[in-house]
Amino acid sequence: MPCSMNRISIFVDGNNMFYAQQKNGWFFDPKRVLEYFRKEPHIVLVNAFWYTGLKDPQDQRGFRDALISLGYTVRTKILKEYYDDSSGRYSQKANLDIEIVVDMFNTVEQYDRVILFSGDGDFERAIELLRSKNTHITVVSTEGMIARELRNATDRYIDLNDIRDYIEKTDS
Repeated sequence: MPCSMNRISIFVDGNNMFYAQQKNGWFFDPKRVLEYFRKEPHIVLVNAFWYTGLKDPQDQRGFRDALISLGYTVRTKILKEYYDDSSGRYSQKANLDIEIVVDMFNTVEQYDRVILFSGDGDFERAIELLRSKNTHITVVSTEGMIARELRNATDRYIDLNDIRDYIEKTDS
């Protein structure tokens, strides 16, 4: 049975994208992201997921509520603090990669195309397995923040800066 390629799911690695946007010096609008990827008339947006780490259960409450009202399914995890012996610094991570992969495979029958907003090389194997199921994979990230393994595993790579005019957050 030929694949129509018109059912898409979007997965946003929120913490990874925060740093990518910070590096670029501009931020994208979650609403405009949805509009951009469903602008073609034959495209059906099946799911949109947003994953983010939280300092505490109330952290980012307004932002999370706004995401939900736009249609995103929001997955969260409390940040854990790690000590780096080599730098002597503490850092915080939520490690939501597993949740992203579980959702990708749990909903795989619902979509034909994945749009993954992340540059994390840990997704390489999951992307390879999804491609073996005739799923088209697009990864959105930015230069200097996308792992070579992930870029090589994907069907299409989009640099955030190439779609800035369509997705950038504006004050209006």
